[in-house]
Amino acid sequence: MIKETVFKSFDTPSALEQQLASKIASQLQEAVDARGKASLVVSGGSTPLKLFQLLSMKSIDWSDVYITLADERWVEADADASNERLVREHLLQNRASNAKFRGLKNMFSTAEAGADMAAESLSNFPRPFDVVVLGMGNDGHTCSWFPCSAELENALTTQALCVATNPTTAPHGRITLSKSAILNSRQIYLHLVGEQKLSVYRQALESDDVHAMPIRAVLAQRKTPVDVFWSA
Repeated sequence: MIKETVFKSFDTPSALEQQLASKIASQLQEAVDARGKASLVVSGGSTPLKLFQLLSMKSIDWSDVYITLADERWVEADADASNERLVREHLLQNRASNAKFRGLKNMFSTAEAGADMAAESLSNFPRPFDVVVLGMGNDGHTCSWFPCSAELENALTTQALCVATNPTTAPHGRITLSKSAILNSRQIYLHLVGEQKLSVYRQALESDDVHAMPIRAVLAQRKTPVDVFWSA
C-alpha cells in the first residue's frame, strides 16, 4: 500500500485548471523572486491544453522561466504527435511567449543517439525543477516510463537526466526525463481527469510494484511533494 499524500477533487475540469494554473504561476514567481529564475516541466497530451492556455495569461516574469517537457515522442517538432508542438501552440503564447523553452527532440535519428544532447540542452535550467506537472496513462505509466518498455528499469534507476524508451504498446520511440530527474524538483502535480483515471490512481495506491505501474515510483516516494489534482 502507498500512503496517499495530497488529493484534491474538483467538480469540473475548469475549476481544477483555474486553481492549478494559479498555484503553478505563484510558485514560479516565488522562485524567480527568490533565486532569479524558475523552471517548469510539463507533460503532453490533451489533458493539460486548457491549463496551458490559462497559465499563458498569468502575469509573472515569464522571461525568467525555463520550460521543458517530461517526455517527448521522437518525431519532428511540428508533427501531430509532438508534445513540443502542443506547448508552442498552447503555452508559449500571450504573456508566456517570452519564456525560455527547450524541447527534448534534436537532430539525431534516434532517441538513444540524441539523449546526451537532450540532457545537455537542459544544462542551464534551474535545478531542482521548481514545478513538474505529470499525467498518467490508463496503464499506470507517467512520463514515458511504460510498463511494457525494456528500458523501464534504466529510466527508474539511472542518474542520467534523459533516457530513451521504446514502448511496445504505444507508437514512436520516446525520450523521457528519468525518475531521478523528475524527483529532483520542489513540487510535483499529478493532473488527472475522468473516472477511469481515478480508478487507475486508486489501483496504483494498492501496491508498491513500480514495474507494473510506474506512476508508483512518484507516488511512493517522500523526497518531493506530490499533489494530485483530479476532476470528473
